Amino acid sequence: MQPKAPNADVFIVGGGPAGLAAAIAARLKGFDVVVADAAQPPIDKACGEGLMPDSLEALRQLGVVVDPRQSFSFRGIRFLGDGGIAAADFPREHGIAVRRLRLHQLLIDRARELSVTLLWRTHVTNIRDVRARWIVGADGGNSRVRRSASLDDIRSESHRYGFRRHFRVRPWSDFVEVYWGSGCQMYVTGVAHDEMLIGLLTRDPHMRLNDALPHFPELARKLQGADTLSEERGAITVMRRLRRVYRGNIALIGDASGSVDAITGEGMGLAFRQALALADALAADNLDQYQAAHARLARRPAFMAQLMLMLDRFPRLRPLVLRTFGAKPVIFERLLAVHVGA
Repeated sequence: MQPKAPNADVFIVGGGPAGLAAAIAARLKGFDVVVADAAQPPIDKACGEGLMPDSLEALRQLGVVVDPRQSFSFRGIRFLGDGGIAAADFPREHGIAVRRLRLHQLLIDRARELSVTLLWRTHVTNIRDVRARWIVGADGGNSRVRRSASLDDIRSESHRYGFRRHFRVRPWSDFVEVYWGSGCQMYVTGVAHDEMLIGLLTRDPHMRLNDALPHFPELARKLQGADTLSEERGAITVMRRLRRVYRGNIALIGDASGSVDAITGEGMGLAFRQALALADALAADNLDQYQAAHARLARRPAFMAQLMLMLDRFPRLRPLVLRTFGAKPVIFERLLAVHVGA
């Protein structure tokens, strides 16, 4: 069905973190904003749930503050693999990990506080019938808005598979840990004082967490006997670049506008920064400005994703890189500083 909504300055299709961030940013510029989503909160999906320091700064600009008691602060990144162990701290601020459901609710609460109109269980079947000055597609990697606006022209694309599950176990490290194995990576972080997220990234569509864990005996030992707190969720993680992210009065944001591999931990944070850039462009009545900002924001995460995926594609290179990072941690520290925009 079509949404029964009043005329709006900005109509956003998709009420996930990207769509809500876009709504909040636009509302802060004084626009009347409507968000429509076919689902009803809570809306969950496979997600790394980590927010890098620059992502936290974008959240603060949106007026969203995560309760430290419902999140987990991490100081940096630790790689573990055949070449040994390498770790690096963020140059200034810590990052945090927070359950996606908790973060989604915080964004909903902030949108409501700003009087954004939220239309849940509302299917938008034809964007041509939407009455709004601006239409924003925040409806994910398989965006219907993107197809309707003829913005599916892709510069480059590659796929992997991601799975995640939560366990009742006290975090044993204040790093996000990435375990490098043959054809896959496991990433591990606390998301609260007694909860941990365990994720799997692989090119094998048939591999699942239980299949991968035996290849990482130290990690399997730490999780032995721990209660599970969520079902295993999976998704395709995509490296995708589009030629354009707007046409006419229609703009794309979040995964609808392109994406980086989940190994970067930048999915949600990138969407938050895009939301701020989009709001600036709407206020300037200039979506060319958003196109340029979108390309600039994607450049660094895409570069870092390509570097890390090299370690996946070329396993003989990985031990050398890990040994180098371990022996000369300043190299890893500088790369991590670039990764978070420092």
